[in-house]
Formats: sequence, C-alpha cells, structure tokens
Amino acid sequence: MISGGRPTLTAADWRIWALTAAGKYLEGLVVFMGGISLPLVQRELAPATDPAGLLAAAPLIGILVGAPLLGTLADRWGRRPVFLAELLLLLAGLLGAAASPNVTCLVAALLVIGLALGADYPTGHLVISEQLPAPWRGPLVLGAFGCQAVGALSGSLLGLLLAAGGGTGQLGWRSLYLLPVLPVLLLTWARLGVPESPGWRPPGSLQRHAAGDGESASPLAPPLLRPLLLAGLPWFVQDISTYGVGIFLPQLLVEGGVAQHSLGWATAADGLFVAGIGLAIVLVDRWGRIGLQVAGFAGCAAGLALAAWGCRSAVQAPSLVIAGMGLFLFTTNAGPNATTYLLAGEVFPMAQRGQGAGLAAAAGKAGAVLAAFTLPGLLHRWGAGPVLAGLALSSMIGGLLTGWLQLDPALEHAQAGAGAAQER
Repeated sequence: MISGGRPTLTAADWRIWALTAAGKYLEGLVVFMGGISLPLVQRELAPATDPAGLLAAAPLIGILVGAPLLGTLADRWGRRPVFLAELLLLLAGLLGAAASPNVTCLVAALLVIGLALGADYPTGHLVISEQLPAPWRGPLVLGAFGCQAVGALSGSLLGLLLAAGGGTGQLGWRSLYLLPVLPVLLLTWARLGVPESPGWRPPGSLQRHAAGDGESASPLAPPLLRPLLLAGLPWFVQDISTYGVGIFLPQLLVEGGVAQHSLGWATAADGLFVAGIGLAIVLVDRWGRIGLQVAGFAGCAAGLALAAWGCRSAVQAPSLVIAGMGLFLFTTNAGPNATTYLLAGEVFPMAQRGQGAGLAAAAGKAGAVLAAFTLPGLLHRWGAGPVLAGLALSSMIGGLLTGWLQLDPALEHAQAGAGAAQER
C-alpha cells in the first residue's frame, strides 16, 4: 500500500526499526554516562595517577577496531548473527566494567564495550536499509541514529545524578554499568525474531554471483575507493570536532568565560543534538545527503568560529561562546554527524556494504581518538580560542571534501544493491 508516495510501513517494519533504534539508544547511554563518571572512577581506582585520557579513549578504540572487523563478518556470516553477537559482547563488557578491580581491567572491559558498539555502526544501518522500504531509508535510518542522542542525554543525566551525590552508595559508579544489563538481555531476546536481510547471500553462492553484486571487489579496490573516501574522510574530519567538543565541552566553556554551571551547559548540549537530528530527518530527502552534509559543515564552521572569537582574551564574551557552541552542536547533528552515518551504508554494493560501512565508521573513530589524545595538550598550550579556530577550519575542509568526492549519482550502488527491500 502506498501513502504519500511511499509504501505504508507495517507493524513488522516498525518492530525491526525499534529493535535497531534501541541499540543506538544504549550506545549513547553507555558512552556518555561513562564519560561523566570518569572523575569518580579515577577517585576510587587510581587516585595517584591520571588515567582519564585512556579511559575516555578506550571505547573509541574498541569502536575503531570493531566497526570494520565485525562489519566484514556481517558480509560473510550475514547481518543477523552480528546483530545478535554485538549485544552479547556489550553484555560482557558491562559486567566486566562493573566488576573491575583496577584500571587495567576497566580499560579492557571498555574496549569490549567499544567492539560491541562498533559492530552496531554497520549492522544497525543495514538491518533497516535492507529490510524496510527503500523510500523510507533516510528518515528511518536517521531516526534510529537519533536515538543515540536521546541515550546520550539520558546517560549524561544519570552521570550527573551520581556525581551530585558524590558517587555514594553501595556500588557507586559501578551501578551505571549495571543499569543497562537487563535492557540488553531483553533486547537480545527480542532480536532473535529479526530475519536475515532478504538480499544477502553467503560469499561464493551462485545466487550472489549471478546477481553481479561485486563479490570479488573490495572497498579498497579502485572501483569502490571513491565511495570509501566519500564515506570515510568527511566522517574522520567531523568526528575530530564533534568528539573534541563533546569530550572537553566543560573545559572549553570555562576557558571561554562560562565558568558557572559549565557542566549543566554540557548536559544541555545533548538536547541540541536531539533537535539537530530532528531537522536532519525532515531535510535529508529534500536537500539530499550531499547538500545537507555541506550545509551542516558550513554551520559547524560558523559556530566554532563564533565561539573562538568569544574566547579571545581581549574580548572574552561568554554569550558569543554559548551561541557559537550551541550553533555547532545543533548543526553537526543536523548535518555531518547524521549524514556521514547514512552515506556509509548507502554507497557500497551489498557484498561489501558491511565492510565498507565499518571502514568508514573506523575512519570517524580514528578522528575521535585523535581528538581525545591531542586536544588536552593543545588546550593547555594554546588555549580554547585557537583550538576552536582550528576545529572551525577542519569543518570547512570537511565540507570541501564532501563536495569534491560526491558521487554522481551519490547513491548509485545503494540503488543497485538494496535487493528485495526496494521491490516493496
């Protein structure tokens, strides 16, 4: 049945979407509540050292490894097995983190959590885009992705509640890692009913070879190298600024003269993320992926430049810092933070889609890890103003790369490889 030019979504369609969106919600919840609880972790496990940088980077490193590794397995084994296995990995990581007796064990558990979250970058997108009606792909994928921002807001609030109480209680910060355990178990059980993507075939199968789905190619091979660069390079640039600002937002606000309530501002920023993804859902099919990504990068650059201007020692205008950071946080999720994820699952043929999307996600997390390790030193040496100006320049580069690398048509491989979902 067609409604408004699009096929009507069935109850089964909405169930698949909800089970995918729940995974993105848990991702945002786990990452952000863990980040805010870092001072409490350090106080208990390593009061004489400074492991915060490693603890913040560990999940990102896990994502960097897990996205291409498990994305490749999703091409070989199918989407459904990895869609289930990632939750078991997440469960093991959460329990390990809650039981960690020292920093080393906690870092190992956070790496496992990162592996699980990395797997969801390719599989979450593919389960929706390959099983639900293609005309709904953009809004549904971005709607599920937006649940990550809702989870981040929930995680930040939980972390703040714990921090406000001084981390007291029988379990302290460990309770944050135990809270998602039951939802993960329930989600694992519910995902058992998710079918395999209708167009996927095991490597080497006669059906897949006959379909001409590019089985022998690789995302690193010349025919697919341009799609990989389009999916990966802007994502790398985007995550430098998004994670750099996200991780160090309280410090950036303090240095910009917003000394009071900086942690509250940092939490309110997650609300702008949610609003941004809402705008992306509305505009993605009207402006197109490339147009929305370029416009989003432009907005990010403008916001960061405004905040950098407000941080100048001769001016130090807190209102400019707040306005600039707010503009950045809104436009990054209305643009590149959403569209890079969407493009990564659309520009490769089905046989390489998991691996290609995983490699693109890994490129993004490489930018996030780079930001986590380098920005503290740069902030100490240069201050917030020059760092924000550098991030504004990187956003401009991201927009230029998007325009230069765009495909014509950008979704050529997605249209060829969506399989049975497009027949609906």
